[in-house]
Amino acid sequence: MCPALYAKKNTCAKEKTSEMANLLLRATMCPPLQHQLQLRSLSKTLTFLSPLNPFHTPAVFRRKMSAKSPALTHSITLASQLARPVRIVAAPGVSDLEFWSAIDSSLFKQWLKNIESETGILSGGDLSLEQVLIQGVDMFGKRIGFLKFKADVLDKSTGKKVPGIVFARGPAVAILILLDSEDETYAVLTEQVRVPIGRLVLELPAGMLDDDEGDIVGTAVREVEEETGIKLSVEDMIDLTAFLDPSTGRSVIPSPGGCDEGLSMFLYRGQVDKGVIAQLEGKETGLRDHGELIKVRVVPYAKLWHMTADAKVLIAIALYEMAKREGLLPPPKV
Repeated sequence: MCPALYAKKNTCAKEKTSEMANLLLRATMCPPLQHQLQLRSLSKTLTFLSPLNPFHTPAVFRRKMSAKSPALTHSITLASQLARPVRIVAAPGVSDLEFWSAIDSSLFKQWLKNIESETGILSGGDLSLEQVLIQGVDMFGKRIGFLKFKADVLDKSTGKKVPGIVFARGPAVAILILLDSEDETYAVLTEQVRVPIGRLVLELPAGMLDDDEGDIVGTAVREVEEETGIKLSVEDMIDLTAFLDPSTGRSVIPSPGGCDEGLSMFLYRGQVDKGVIAQLEGKETGLRDHGELIKVRVVPYAKLWHMTADAKVLIAIALYEMAKREGLLPPPKV
């Protein structure tokens, strides 16, 4: 290239760089949004500018990629596999606080207890737990409400992994409320907005345990009042899952392929006037400050089994009818 022509281009590049630098200085004094837009535009322009080589990016304008911080890790030793510690790892985006809270949560501890129990997946020695990846934590106030993780469980005979994605939410309760009125039995349901399925659904009053104390019956009574306005006492509740074999853990597991939730199913049966049925129908309830948008619905029990797809309703009907057939239920309260 001709020296004079190169010098001219070099001078032009210097002037352009100086102009961009002035724009960059002014951009730092702009409002936040305008600042961001100008900087984004400048970064594209400045990529191609240099006082010496128009195709070389000056170091001062290069985007610096910070080195990835090492993943959070921890190891635990299980009694069933003392020689093989289990590595616990945090997925990208999981904070230090979330990681250690997950490991210390009752949800995770109960899962570990389950897999090492007499009927647990590690009890036979054919499987081993190699690693757990903590993927997500949802806090309900100061406690963990939902915990998502992936467990690498290895089949020793084949060397293959067993599907192990876990959505942990812990124990919950559901209550079948049957009210007898003028030779008709009615079931009290709730109609709620359920975002995961994208629609309204009729279901039993239900709720998760709010703490680690395991007050299952107390939770059932509280959920009935919050979701229907009906005040019951602990003595009014009949535990339908108590009739199950002890090997089941005496709880119902709606979705064992992906979720650890175990439901304790309760029954309340009483007699009321027709006026009470009318007052309940359409009543708006729920904890509005918690986002609960609930309406009470009252339907004839004889039609209940085909009026909703809620698994809790169908499970409760099955348990109730079988317990009644076996003569396990006390007489209805008058």
